[in-house]
Amino acid sequence: MVSSSHEALHRIFQQDPGLFARAARHLGVAFPPPVSTVELSTDLTETQPLERRVDTLLQMNTEDGSFLLAVESQGRPAPDKPASWAYYLSYVYAKYRIPPVLLVVCADRGTAEWAARQVDIGPRQWCSLSLRPLVLGPDDVPVIDSPDDAARDIPLTVLSAALHRRDPGADAILNALAKALKGLSADDENTATTFIELTEQGLGATQAAELWRHLMAVDLSFFQSQTAQQLRAEGRAKDLLLLLGHRGVEVSEEDRERIVGCGDPDVLGLWFSNALTATSTAEVFASDGEAGPDAG
Repeated sequence: MVSSSHEALHRIFQQDPGLFARAARHLGVAFPPPVSTVELSTDLTETQPLERRVDTLLQMNTEDGSFLLAVESQGRPAPDKPASWAYYLSYVYAKYRIPPVLLVVCADRGTAEWAARQVDIGPRQWCSLSLRPLVLGPDDVPVIDSPDDAARDIPLTVLSAALHRRDPGADAILNALAKALKGLSADDENTATTFIELTEQGLGATQAAELWRHLMAVDLSFFQSQTAQQLRAEGRAKDLLLLLGHRGVEVSEEDRERIVGCGDPDVLGLWFSNALTATSTAEVFASDGEAGPDAG
């Protein structure tokens, strides 16, 4: 099953294809920024019953010509991946007749080191094909902890947060990103919501994700879109269940579903306040007509 953090590490390049040229500079490779991009089908399936899909495939059109960018999000070393990547590059080159580039994005340093190795395909006497992926890992993308720097390149900051999600600097990146998103105008609400979601996905199941949910519930409360409201509600529901667990308050499956299913951040905030002193879920829900079934 593909994880949400896996999706974020390649979808960010769909959201802003120009991010590739900016990020690649940190690898010492200069690609011209795209003049335009075309999102291509990621389905590399042959007529045989074997499905092959690259994570993201973009046609990058620049002043110096066009190339295909295949982006793979890799969570851990996998011995069979180099062969698959070589297949992807050969297939798209044969199909589109446009030079391909493989970018592998890894949030784990060990995986990034593994992915960056050149793989020579062929017998000892003659290498018929060399696989040389570009790899972006935590050590290749800077920690962007300044709100001004974050505002200048929000997509790169989202990528920085995802790749440094387990590092000590993650909190500073998220605080800078939250301030940068807050500076967007009301017209950019849909754009902000997209980056909020990508950040949430990219952080995965880490402590940084808890901080991000808190920041979204507090600092970005001015966003009123349905998606932003849902993100704040999800964060508050998780915080409420965590608090009840720490305080030893028994939560039935019915109560859990009620909390998780509540999409109103204000109601969840009220329940959270009650939970600070409540000894039962009935006391948590017993306010403003939200009394639980056991309330008198």
